[in-house]
Amino acid sequence: MAKQLTGIVSSSKGDKTIIVTVHTRKTHPLYKKQYTVTSKFMAHDPKNEAQNGDKVAIVETRPLSARKRHILSEIIEKPVLREDTLAITKAEEPIKPASKSKKPKDEEAEAAAEETAK
Repeated sequence: MAKQLTGIVSSSKGDKTIIVTVHTRKTHPLYKKQYTVTSKFMAHDPKNEAQNGDKVAIVETRPLSARKRHILSEIIEKPVLREDTLAITKAEEPIKPASKSKKPKDEEAEAAAEETAK
């Protein structure tokens, strides 16, 4: 039976290829402390269905290329908010209030000239 892994798609830039990041918790044999091990697997996505942030299940299969050894079996969950949909252009960003800064030297000279003229 082939191993099935569950992870999150970290890249879907390649054509029919996704990179899945799998986090596993392990316990140190001597110190009994738990730690997280992160592994990345390249998987075949024949229909280009999966996108960044999707939680997917991949299954081991025969070698499909030099580094691809898994195939996408199902998309378990899609994120509620995706980075592409949250793209904010600079025009939509709120305008920050100007900080109190010193006047440029030209304005200072003009202000001083006006005061002396009065």
